[in-house]
Amino acid sequence: MKILVADLEGVFLPEIWINVAKKTGIEELKLTTRDISDYDVLMTKRLSILDEHNLTLKDIQDVIAGLDPLDGAKEMLDWIRKRTQIIILSDTFEEFAGPLMEKLGFPALLCHNLTVDATNRIIGYNLRIDNQKARAVKALQGLNYHVIAFGDSYNDTGMILSADQGFFFKPPESITKDFPDIPITRSYDELQVMLTTLLAN
Repeated sequence: MKILVADLEGVFLPEIWINVAKKTGIEELKLTTRDISDYDVLMTKRLSILDEHNLTLKDIQDVIAGLDPLDGAKEMLDWIRKRTQIIILSDTFEEFAGPLMEKLGFPALLCHNLTVDATNRIIGYNLRIDNQKARAVKALQGLNYHVIAFGDSYNDTGMILSADQGFFFKPPESITKDFPDIPITRSYDELQVMLTTLLAN
């Protein structure tokens, strides 16, 4: 049996932190896992910036409330779910992604959560498990699934390389240079063609 796993932001949703940066005017918040491969370094930097500028969870959720899935994302997910199961493996947080899941038709999502104090400040983040994307792939393989994985960032390479078949979706050039052997799709049309081929074989 085959099952798909995929990243969330940059694949089906816009990058949340980039939109927070645009809304607040804080350029440093535009950095994502496309730019910094070490997730702990990235999140520590983000939390420090939020604290410095007195931004709360509600401030970020207000930005998220105004976001919509990428154009064609809901239709792409519907197309996939008519053909096989898909699990979204994301390094986002339940407090961020929850409101957007309804707009995507509530796909299965495995992600992390935040620690928030009494004043609604984000004071920490809690990884559900280290290296969760690659380990989720291994767990599914342990259940005798043939896993197909795709994503767009450095933090997706573990699951893509661990999967039985994997590829990038609209990655930045810096990542494709570092991983030249991983196939690439650059649109939902190309994604459909790739998945049609992989699911048929």
